[in-house]
Amino acid sequence: MLTSPLVRHDGREHVAPSVTNGAPTRVSRDNAATPRRDAAWFKALREREFARLDRSGEAYLDYTGSALYTESQVRRHLELLTESILGNPHSDSVASLRSTAIIEDARRSTLAFFGADPDEYEVVFTANASGALRLVGEAFAFRRGSRLVLSADNHNSVNGIREIARVRGADVQYARLDDELRIEGEERLLTPVTAPSLFAFPAQSNFSGVQHPLALVDVARRAGYAVLLDAAAFAPTNALRLDVVRPDFVALSFYKMFGYPTGVGALIARREALAALERPWFAGGTVEFVSVQHRTHMLKAGAEGFEDGTPNFGAIAALGTGLELLGDAGMANVKRHVGGLTTMLLAELAALRHGYGRKMTRVYGPTDNRARGGTVAFNVVDRFGRVVPYQRVEQTALRRGVSIRGGCFCNPGAAERAFGFPASASAACMERARREGFAVESFAECLGGEVAVGAVRASLGIASNERDIQRLLEVVEASG
Repeated sequence: MLTSPLVRHDGREHVAPSVTNGAPTRVSRDNAATPRRDAAWFKALREREFARLDRSGEAYLDYTGSALYTESQVRRHLELLTESILGNPHSDSVASLRSTAIIEDARRSTLAFFGADPDEYEVVFTANASGALRLVGEAFAFRRGSRLVLSADNHNSVNGIREIARVRGADVQYARLDDELRIEGEERLLTPVTAPSLFAFPAQSNFSGVQHPLALVDVARRAGYAVLLDAAAFAPTNALRLDVVRPDFVALSFYKMFGYPTGVGALIARREALAALERPWFAGGTVEFVSVQHRTHMLKAGAEGFEDGTPNFGAIAALGTGLELLGDAGMANVKRHVGGLTTMLLAELAALRHGYGRKMTRVYGPTDNRARGGTVAFNVVDRFGRVVPYQRVEQTALRRGVSIRGGCFCNPGAAERAFGFPASASAACMERARREGFAVESFAECLGGEVAVGAVRASLGIASNERDIQRLLEVVEASG
């Protein structure tokens, strides 16, 4: 365990409360030293750390939106803040050095958690996964002859990179999705390249829960591409070992992993890939020097050259206890727990029927638990076979204290494929929206009212249980 002796304001030596646990059995994701956790263990965890769920009478099923924090994590963070004096790390004062030690400790713990060799990878702290993705997109050396290959299943924070690539003359291509919303045809697009090129895809879809093959990382890299892996939806319930899978860049948000703190994400980058990025600007904290007289500057090397302004040092201090939670649970155990509940949810949704046998739900993506996570997108179907507007289901869930999400989940490619948007009709409706303004209801009407323009998303996590699923099923039955 790393604890740094620091000087208190009264001159006495003070050892700050540990904010991380450097023991490999706690932060490693290989689970070799983590015992198997059974249903009783997860039940006890919920009672101990998430008791507010049952006290409030709420069912929380939006873990892809955000995980829930544990009560002990908040208490330990409060203890650290009340016992320590933390200052802006861009200084050599006692308080500043204390914050610097916390940040560097968090970098080491993050690398250890993901099995990343610190000689190969480094951690850039950002505001969230979107911030990490933007850093790569804006600084990647796209030029004429470059290629950007994307999965059609991508969060908009990845899709947005195409605008930068196009402006710089790169060729942008999308790999299509099959009927289960899995990537297909990507190897045909990953033709060998010599100019700087990028392949970007999610380890797990935030729309459907599909888990795309991590073997694609090696396929793309052998063809000459740098690989940007969006791990925001994958990392909370799956082991990602960067000593086994070696993408050039990994983007994640810590609040999606363990709920707290919000406002902190990370870009985990291979050192040589980070060094190849070309930052289009500089900011406070990223430079060794700046001259106004000579209009020149020198960026800091490595992660600090990408951390604009003052890092969120107070919040970063809470990362260690979140990583400890997942390390103690063991990611194989979390995956098993969530996978079992997902299998139950999918079976129960499929079993719901109207009085004369018509299915009450339509699931988008895999209907079994093969190569998928705990995110399930679906629509409720009425007794005439018509899709019930997702907003109505959301309202029913709101009244019944069940937290779910509705819409397209910032993933237009998966949504378009799932809902079967007619290409020409949807293009015309988008042009109409540019003239008249956009609203989901107007867009649905423009498409003829027969095509779904959104879905309901339920996502499971470490604190989920069978009763949460039953609460959701009650919402579905009341909506259909």
